Amino acid sequence: MMLIADRRGIPVGLTVHSAQPHEIRLAEKTIHSIRVPQRRGGTRTRFKELVADRAYHSELFRRFLRKRGMKPVIPLKKNAQKRRGRLLVLGDGYKERWEIERCFAWLDNCRRLVVRYERYIQHYKAFSLIALILLCLNRLLK
Repeated sequence: MMLIADRRGIPVGLTVHSAQPHEIRLAEKTIHSIRVPQRRGGTRTRFKELVADRAYHSELFRRFLRKRGMKPVIPLKKNAQKRRGRLLVLGDGYKERWEIERCFAWLDNCRRLVVRYERYIQHYKAFSLIALILLCLNRLLK
């Protein structure tokens, strides 16, 4: 399960897939699933910046984000070569990544999502959506 959450930890994009592909392969598909309703007009499909961990360090992924108008805030891998030119500054967005990780910790309370009992991916996605609805209701009612 790939999940994108906003700054407050509320999920805005979801992709459910088998466990075999690496996260970077599913990242673009998950970014395309972002839908945030606005008070006026249509839905918002992108953010100003995307904060991710080192697993998403890839020049192709960074280019994809820049094409969509999003600033990538992704640290370099430890084995990555030093980049020429400007230094990579992560900024304040990466410091607040704990709020997004908290969203994943809340989902770990749902045993059915941690230990995948379902054979079919549609069933797993349905239980994921139910858990996300409960998470959002819990966050909004507090």
